[in-house]
Amino acid sequence: MEGKVVAVTGGASGIGRATATRLAREGARVAVVDLDEAMGSEVVAEIDRAGGVAAFHRVDVTSGGELTACFAAIARDWGRIDGLHNNAGINGPTAKIEDYDEQEFDRVIAVNLRAVWLGMKYVVPHLQAAGGGAIVNTASTASHVAYPGMSGYNASKHAVLGVTKSAALECAQWGIRVNCICPAAIDTPMLQDTGRRINPSDPSVARKMFESQMPLGRLGEPEEVAAVVAFLLSDRAAYITGSAYLVDGGMLARP
Repeated sequence: MEGKVVAVTGGASGIGRATATRLAREGARVAVVDLDEAMGSEVVAEIDRAGGVAAFHRVDVTSGGELTACFAAIARDWGRIDGLHNNAGINGPTAKIEDYDEQEFDRVIAVNLRAVWLGMKYVVPHLQAAGGGAIVNTASTASHVAYPGMSGYNASKHAVLGVTKSAALECAQWGIRVNCICPAAIDTPMLQDTGRRINPSDPSVARKMFESQMPLGRLGEPEEVAAVVAFLLSDRAAYITGSAYLVDGGMLARP
């Protein structure tokens, strides 16, 4: 990744944070894009201390205007954009479909799907100007299977897989590769929040449940997902596009 410029949405925590620090270690200049200014600035400081180059951009990824301005600022400051990790996402509520709030459904779709589409829409011209590049979208095992009580999340992640493939076909002519990663249970603040919502009195119950679903017997680490993202963004993956990479500890290998 030496010399490349990459933006990471949702870069303040979890998989996004791990990806930002991994890319910086591999020599990329990293734009940490998030709403959480305190956490995002912390990531940038961590990268700076390690000798890397990073900058924080406070952006609402559901706003096309804010994304447009963000990408323009990155290109202005660093001369180009070579890659995007479209990673920002939320769980949404856990509820039966008849009880699922309409506004909550719309918000999950806005953050998990529409923002991914917007990110690609507004970064592609910069990748074209750079002579090519790569996009990695964060999907989920929920792109392949469904989880009860998570109709909004399931719908959004199934759609991320579809829009990834569509963009890959459209962008191949410009040397722009588009892939997605499909993590299972990864030990992130987002998963910990899910555990608290499933069992507020003892979140460890949910953790044990997730671990029991993994043939490898444990949760994944954000850094393990970041390694796959870094590979897909790099020239090492020059002949890979339109693909969905499972990072799931063998979960979906089960019947």
